[in-house]
Amino acid sequence: QVQLVESGGGLVQPGGSLRLSCAASGFTFRDYMMSWVRQAPGKGLEWVSIINHDGSSTNYSDSVKGRFTVSRDNAKNTLYLRMNSLKPEDTAVYYCHGADYRGQGTQVTVSS
Repeated sequence: QVQLVESGGGLVQPGGSLRLSCAASGFTFRDYMMSWVRQAPGKGLEWVSIINHDGSSTNYSDSVKGRFTVSRDNAKNTLYLRMNSLKPEDTAVYYCHGADYRGQGTQVTVSS
């Protein structure tokens, strides 16, 4: 069955960095566009970033553009999100999404 397992979240101070990972299984990862979405406390889902099947094309929401970088390793069936210059408003549960599935999420908290 399809599984998307996120990891790498945690507590970080403003201005800090984190790298999230999403391990995919149960489908042909290299054939699918993948996304990161997030949900802040008390808010709806917000799209963050998308990457095409081979990593040659990416796009970002205005709120993270220039600070976050999405990438993928198709040999490892893994999606990444490098997050720099983190702000308190980046606090959310981050989910990877692809093949019509979403993972269980990883919590990112940005606080001093």
